[in-house]
Amino acid sequence: MAELHCPLAESFSLTRGGPFHRLLVRLGHGEEGERDRVVRRAVFGTAVTWLPLLALSLAQGVAFGDKVELTLLGDFSVNLRFLVALPILILAESRIDRRWNQLVREFLRSRLVGASELPAFEAVIERVTRLRDRVLPEAVLAIVAWLPSIFVDKIELLSASSWHNLGAGGSEVSLAGWWFVLVGAPIVRFLLVRWLWRMLLWTLFLWRVSRLELHLVATHTDMAAGLGFLSEGQKTFAPIVFAGGTVIAGQVGNAIAYEGAALSAVRPHMIAYAVMALVALVVPLLAVTPTLMEVKQRALFDFGALVTHHAQAFEAKWVRGEHAPDETILGNPDASSLADLGGSFTVVRGMRLVPIDRPTLISLALAAALPMLPIVLTATPANELIGTVITMLG
Repeated sequence: MAELHCPLAESFSLTRGGPFHRLLVRLGHGEEGERDRVVRRAVFGTAVTWLPLLALSLAQGVAFGDKVELTLLGDFSVNLRFLVALPILILAESRIDRRWNQLVREFLRSRLVGASELPAFEAVIERVTRLRDRVLPEAVLAIVAWLPSIFVDKIELLSASSWHNLGAGGSEVSLAGWWFVLVGAPIVRFLLVRWLWRMLLWTLFLWRVSRLELHLVATHTDMAAGLGFLSEGQKTFAPIVFAGGTVIAGQVGNAIAYEGAALSAVRPHMIAYAVMALVALVVPLLAVTPTLMEVKQRALFDFGALVTHHAQAFEAKWVRGEHAPDETILGNPDASSLADLGGSFTVVRGMRLVPIDRPTLISLALAAALPMLPIVLTATPANELIGTVITMLG
């Protein structure tokens, strides 16, 4: 049976659309099909956010030196935010979008969506695409990203003696500080919340597709009735998780280096981020959980009855001797089919209600923890590290 042809699925994208993308296209930074454009956008984003901070800090003498305790070049948080996290948030778009497109086409390639459901499948794609292109959602995201800047006077950034706070007692916000608050930080926040918006769109897509008459098979060896491929989609979000982790790591590094915070005091923040990142990436897959629950429950009854009937017939034939005198159990297909049915029933019982596997969870957890590792190694005394290693080896 040939794969269904669906132009909407082949062109599906959650990143190549929306008012911000259209603006980038007009500026020459967002044409489709050119990966170098993504690199240029990343370089442009860093130039807009970090270079003005450097220039303004140099002008006021707080980029380096001993005028303030926390100089710009010594600020782990701001440098990781704009030189590492921001480029990753932009560069990840191309890879994640290709994977989303692949997952959408997989519904057709694996024949989960049949010909009768193709119009409904296309309608789901059209609805999600229209929502992606609306102006209001991204306008709200921009407001949410910029809103904290209104309360700049009430925000203690890190230290009174720093590149962003000058004057007696750090009462005056520097020029670089104003750029950080009004331009740099909102841009990073916008990129982060826009990824959350895209994740919401993906969740909506999965929810609506799961309501279709999908050809799901409870005995599928992926242990998710044929939807196990969705786990690979979440694995591609490791760079986003890593980018968020670098922001947290930068803030933790500043707290330890310049405010004397103990590692034990900031460890809960690092753990909380890792947990929140994992939960945020598992939640979209919960959209298909109700459908998987129905498939599993129905299969448990169906296969349970089938296994029972076969076992009853097997017992009557071979245990109670209701078979031909010259017929032997050795090599008889009855035993083989009973074993096959038992194996299928075991697969159904072990079917996951959330289509995510352990390797994906491990890769995401590592992405969240990796930016924290240098902080942990730096802040932990050498004797404690050696003792931990010896304990693990023992």
